[in-house]
Amino acid sequence: MKAPLAAFVLCLLPGCLSANEAAIRKALEPKLGGATIEAVQPAPVRGLYEVRFRTAEGLRILYTDAEARHVIQGNIFELRSGRDLTEERLRKLSAIEFGSLPLEQAVKIRRGSGKRVLAMFSDPYCPACKRFEGELQRVEDITIYVFMYPVIRPDLAEHSKAVWCSGDRGTAWLDLVLRGKRPAANSSCAGPIERNLELGRKLQVNATPTLIFANGERHSGGLPIPQLEERLDQAAR
Repeated sequence: MKAPLAAFVLCLLPGCLSANEAAIRKALEPKLGGATIEAVQPAPVRGLYEVRFRTAEGLRILYTDAEARHVIQGNIFELRSGRDLTEERLRKLSAIEFGSLPLEQAVKIRRGSGKRVLAMFSDPYCPACKRFEGELQRVEDITIYVFMYPVIRPDLAEHSKAVWCSGDRGTAWLDLVLRGKRPAANSSCAGPIERNLELGRKLQVNATPTLIFANGERHSGGLPIPQLEERLDQAAR
């Protein structure tokens, strides 16, 4: 048993990882449809390697063995705790520094103490955004920064621009997204909609709503309110 154990220990050294990484890159990269592998490192499961690459939809992870003979697409769960280790990893890797967001380009909505913060890319004509906004009304002690992101109906982007030109942007936004009420204000004032679209492309925001928490973690799509409350509290800590 000593020889296999020695071989395993040696494979923990950087040289062995480099050799495995080279083999993995050579075998897998041609299969990724033009995507470039960003990094290879040991996975949470012994004998597997995490392979990170980026597509038009964002960051992706798959797993393989040292020789890249087999590929596993899917998430790794830790049964004892129930944790989704792959999801946690993606959240960390795709995190955005909250302080770097140009919050002056967002509609600010504050409820209660406003001590918890959430940034959100949202489209007033996105059905999922409408549902989530309705649920979000139940959340207190929060400050929400809405980056209006009219990608579902770009022909109606003027409505988002009119929200920005309104005297009360928060009310105008909620009237539009929840009640389909177009703002009375015109859309001729200088607004951030084009800059929001550019920012979303830069951050690879490919779904609405996309949520960004105070700790930089992002989530594509809405969340059930209990999970949202938990994530807000975690981020606040």
